[in-house]
Amino acid sequence: MTPKPFRVEIPQAVLDDLRQRLERVRWPDALVGTGWSYGADLGYIKELVAYWNDRFDWRAWERTINSFPNFRATLGGLGVHFLHVPGRGPRPLPLLLTHGWPGSILEFLKIIPLLADPAAHGGDAGDSFTVVVPSIPGYGFSDRPAAAGMTNQRIAELWLELMRGLGYERFGAQGGDWGAGISTWLALEHPQHLIGLHLNYIPGSYYPHLGPESPPLSAAEKQFLADCDRWFEEEGGYAALQRTFPQTPAFALNDSPAGLAAWIVEKFRAWGDCDGEAERRFSKDELLANVTLYWVTETIHSSMRLYFESRRTPLRLKAGERVTVPTGVAAFPKEAPAPPRQWVERGYDLARWTEMPRGGHFAAQEEPELLAEDLRNFFRPLR
Repeated sequence: MTPKPFRVEIPQAVLDDLRQRLERVRWPDALVGTGWSYGADLGYIKELVAYWNDRFDWRAWERTINSFPNFRATLGGLGVHFLHVPGRGPRPLPLLLTHGWPGSILEFLKIIPLLADPAAHGGDAGDSFTVVVPSIPGYGFSDRPAAAGMTNQRIAELWLELMRGLGYERFGAQGGDWGAGISTWLALEHPQHLIGLHLNYIPGSYYPHLGPESPPLSAAEKQFLADCDRWFEEEGGYAALQRTFPQTPAFALNDSPAGLAAWIVEKFRAWGDCDGEAERRFSKDELLANVTLYWVTETIHSSMRLYFESRRTPLRLKAGERVTVPTGVAAFPKEAPAPPRQWVERGYDLARWTEMPRGGHFAAQEEPELLAEDLRNFFRPLR
């Protein structure tokens, strides 16, 4: 593996085309007074698109991304983009951070400096990490897979190839959303390479083995399973579509920037700790930077396709199978559905469980200081 420096430079023609499309949106109708109850609110998306067209500056975001060391490397025949930020401290610990959907590497831009250079942010240099942040295949500036089979399990193999290619035989792994599943596959199949596993989300397909020898489900666990059923009934329409027929919505979302914004921003509003107002947590610029990244790379279909592919490798643990790598969980209160500790302990070697005071699904972006501190505390005895 030979990493090559990479610079984000979207052709101006792509941005000009985006602006032209933003000026020609054909808006849907909406029932009066329904707000977000039927889906993305028409008034808010109109406001967001107007800001996107008139005030949003993608070039400024390119400069921010390019202020970090960017690389691309060929892994398993696929070009993969990643940030590789050396730690500033006596013995930086290699740490792999993996994003999810509908996120991107942009989720980690606030937390990377806190992890790589803790002394510059009120911490101890002895807690420094060398941070590696790859874009999942089919997301951002990584290649879009051209063949079926790019599952979470397969991506974990690519991440091991990446880290070993960078010279890290042992490292820590952290993730939420898809990143939690990919990191868990790493821990399951390659425990000898992981110093520790840290999650701010428990993979949705995770199910521990429940045999006759297993303790009976607690009341909290039974409530969690009921909450899962209710959540998927009320909130899981996007996932049902993406894991069955992702190609169909891709025609619309890859052609309409307003449609893409509605599809993605609705999830930031629903999953962030924002009480139904996305901009309590995410600025318009932050929301639109993420949407624009999906637009200019044309990765909405390839990103959604991961739902279809990963049905093949759910995290259903077999008898005697469990994650033996020491695991830390940062439980953010607005993450849903959120399992109780007992459910996680059935399948993971749980070494740390932190009940966070605030924060939601996009933890590294919403609460970078809280997450960074928990990572420092978790990995400190494992160094």
